[in-house]
Amino acid sequence: MTKLSELEAILFIVGEEGISLEEISYLLMIDKKESMARLAELKEKYEKDPDSALHILETDERAVLTTKKELASLLKRYAQGTSNTLSQAAIETLAIIAYKQPITRIEIEQIRGVQASSAVQRLSAHHLIEEKGRVDGPGRPILYGTTSYFLDYFGLNSLKDLPDIQAMENTLNEEVPLDLFFDEMNEGEQL
Repeated sequence: MTKLSELEAILFIVGEEGISLEEISYLLMIDKKESMARLAELKEKYEKDPDSALHILETDERAVLTTKKELASLLKRYAQGTSNTLSQAAIETLAIIAYKQPITRIEIEQIRGVQASSAVQRLSAHHLIEEKGRVDGPGRPILYGTTSYFLDYFGLNSLKDLPDIQAMENTLNEEVPLDLFFDEMNEGEQL
């Protein structure tokens, strides 16, 4: 594997949070100057390749892998044409965020035991969650929380109106459904 393919893999896996030059340098075991050069090389590769849909966006000293803006109308059509209901993974992720907010994607993944970036992106696209800040620490990961739209959609006045998780845990032996929002999402209006 080349440093360029390793960088591409890192950019892909970090998702919308992006990654700093310091983190790239650490992970690829190269200095910051070489990290900048590899990032510039990969960015140029994407720009010159008419068959590549990818683009590297650099903001706040972070690099994020995105799609080229020329594809925006196609991706918008895709988003409008996809199912408006949320997957079980997205609903589980939404429940975790609702009860544990503010919470990072990594913390969500630790609770669920699986990767959650696509569920987080989908929930964000549906305006059910939003960025609530960043952690003061390495990588400055995004903290997610629910939106006012989330409250409106589920008919809640505040987060205090969420079902009592402790009471639900006490009645699990009585076969109470574990998916807190699943029925509401499938019976309610379509997103």
